[in-house]
Amino acid sequence: MAKVEIYTGMLCGYCSAAKRLLKKKCVDFEETDVSFDSGKRQEMISRANGRHTVPQIFIDDEHVGGCDELYALESSGALDSKLGLA
Repeated sequence: MAKVEIYTGMLCGYCSAAKRLLKKKCVDFEETDVSFDSGKRQEMISRANGRHTVPQIFIDDEHVGGCDELYALESSGALDSKLGLA
């Protein structure tokens, strides 16, 4: 199975939706809350090519984007193969 990392923020509905989809698929993920950690936020921005909104999601160190992009992968049928479920 793929390694999934998600940078999140407190009270973020998009973060909750992304995590809900991953949990529905029984995918383990490493969550990093950047709400009060400027170092982790800078790490996220650097890894996400300047994107500063949460969530930012990585699958096997590949930046896939945020919640909308994750759901787009699901809609297109590509998410399962990226996660190693297909």
